[in-house]
Amino acid sequence: MFKKITDTVFFLNTACQDHYCVLKRNIIVIMLLITTVPLATMVVINYFQYRSHLKSQIMTPLYAMADKTKHSFELFLDQRLALIRFISTTYSFEDLSNEQNIKKILISLKKEWRGFVDIGLINSQGELLSYAGPYSLLGKNYSEQISFQETQIKGQYISNVFLGYRKYPHIVIAVQHLTNNGQTWVLRATIDTDFFDALISSMGLPRQTDAFLISKNGTLQTNSLYYGNTLEKCSLELSQINLRSHSFENKDDNNQKIIIASSNFSIADYILVIVQPQSVALESWYAMKTEMIAIFLISLGIIIFAILKMTRVLINRIKTSDENRENVLSELQHAQKLSSVGRLAAGVAHEINNPLAIINEKAGLMSDLIELSSDFDKKSKFVDLTQSILNSVGRCRKITHRLLGFSKRIDVKIEPLNINQVINEVLDFLEKNILYRKIDIQLNLSDSLVTIESDHGQIQQVVLNLLTNATAAVDDFGWIQIETENIDNGGIRIKIGDNGCGIPVDIIKNIFDPFFSTKKEKGTGLGLSITYGIIKKLGGQISVDSKPGKGAVFIVDLPKEPTELEVLNG
Repeated sequence: MFKKITDTVFFLNTACQDHYCVLKRNIIVIMLLITTVPLATMVVINYFQYRSHLKSQIMTPLYAMADKTKHSFELFLDQRLALIRFISTTYSFEDLSNEQNIKKILISLKKEWRGFVDIGLINSQGELLSYAGPYSLLGKNYSEQISFQETQIKGQYISNVFLGYRKYPHIVIAVQHLTNNGQTWVLRATIDTDFFDALISSMGLPRQTDAFLISKNGTLQTNSLYYGNTLEKCSLELSQINLRSHSFENKDDNNQKIIIASSNFSIADYILVIVQPQSVALESWYAMKTEMIAIFLISLGIIIFAILKMTRVLINRIKTSDENRENVLSELQHAQKLSSVGRLAAGVAHEINNPLAIINEKAGLMSDLIELSSDFDKKSKFVDLTQSILNSVGRCRKITHRLLGFSKRIDVKIEPLNINQVINEVLDFLEKNILYRKIDIQLNLSDSLVTIESDHGQIQQVVLNLLTNATAAVDDFGWIQIETENIDNGGIRIKIGDNGCGIPVDIIKNIFDPFFSTKKEKGTGLGLSITYGIIKKLGGQISVDSKPGKGAVFIVDLPKEPTELEVLNG
C-alpha cells in the first residue's frame, strides 16, 4: 500500500514537472517566433533593398564614366575624320597627287594634331598615287582591302586597330571625295593608337578597375590590365554585350564576380568596356552587411536571453502560484480537520464533565462524612484518598475547560481580557513539551498590566503561534523570555524573546508573507502570516528584532480596544 502511494506521488510530481517543461518550451517557441520572424524579415528586406540600391548607385557612375570616355574617343576620331574630309574638299585631285604638296600637308597635320603617321591618295581603282610617310608604299593597290571597299560604299571609314605593313598597332581613317564631273578618289590617313591608351589612363579609375576597347568580335583594341594585350582575343566572356550601352554582372576566368559597364561607339566598331570586381565596387556594402549581421546576432542574443529570463520568471511564478494553491487547499483541509477535532473535543469535554460532576459530588460527600464521623482505624488514609480524588477531578475539569475554550474561539468576540492570564493558559498547553526539552521559561509579567478589550481566542492563537516558533527555534536547555508592560496609548506590549538560531537579514523581511517558511517540509508558512493578520485585525502592531545566532524578539503592541472598523474588516 505504501509503495503504491509513493509511486502515485512520484507520477504526479513527474507529470507536473513535465507540464511546466512543456509550458516553458511552448512559451519560448511562441515568443521567439513573434520576435525573431519580424526582425529577420526586416533584415532580409533591408538586405536586398540596400544591396540593389547600392548596386544601382555603383553601376550608374561606372556607366557614366564609360559614356563620357566614349564621347572623348568619338570626339578624337570625329575631329580626325573631319580634318581628312576638309583636306579632301580643300585640295584638288591634282594638288594631292603632287608628292611635295601631300608631304607639306602631313607635316602640318603632325604639328597641329597628334597621332598622324602617314597620308596617301588612292584613285578609284585602289592604286596609291601619292604618299607621305615613313614607309615605301607608293604604287600599292588597296582595291581588295576592306578599308577601300567600305569607303567606296559609305563614303568614310574608320578601321579597327591592326598591324599591317607597319607592324605596330594603328588605325586607318579614309574619306571618299566625289567631284562635279563624277571622278572619285579616296584620301587615306594612318593614326597610331597611343592616344587610346593615354585617354584610358586619364580616366582616374578606382583600384583593381580595368578599362579597354574591344571590337565587335571581341578583339582588344587597347591593352588590358587583366584580360590580354592589343589585338589579342579578350579572355573575358562578353557575350552579354550588345549594340546598346549598358552594365551587368558577370564572372571572370577566376570565377570572381565582376561588374561590367560598356558603351558602344556610333562612328566606329568599338566598344569601351570598364570592369570592376564586386569586392571593390561593393566594399561599403560588405562592411554594412557585416555590421547588419552583427547587429542582428546581438539583437537575437538579447531577445533570446530576455525570453529565457522572462519565461523562467513566469514559469516560477506559475509554479509558485500552483504550490500556494495546493498549500491553501491543504490548509483548508487541515482547518476543516481542526474544526472537526474542536467539535469532537467539545463533545468529549461535555460528556466527561457530567460524570466528573457526579464523581466530584460523591467524593465531596464522602470527604464530609469522613470528617464528621468519629475517629476510626485508617481515617487519615481515607481523607487523603478522597482528597486525591477531588484533586484529580479538578485537574480533569481544568483540561476539559481548556478544550471547551479553544473549541469556542471561532467567532470574533470582544471582551475584557487579561493578557497575563492568556499567556499562562498557553504555557499550560505547552507545559509537557517545555518540561521534556528542559527549556527555561523566564516570565516578567507586569502586575499592573491593564485589562484590554480584545478577542480571547485570537489573542490566545497569537501567543500560541509565537511560543511555538520560539520553542522550535531554541535548542534543548535553551531559554524563552516573556515580558508584558503597559504602553502610552493605554494599550499593552508583549515581548517574546529566545536565544535560538535567529533570523537572517535577507529572510526577516519575508517572515510575515503567506506560505513563507524556513522549515521546508515541516512548516506550512502560515503561522506568522495568520498571527500578523490577527494582530492587524485587532488594531495592533507586530515587529521583530533578530541577529543570526543570537535569537529573536517578537514585539506585539495591542490597543486598549480595537476600533469598530477594524473588527468589521476582520
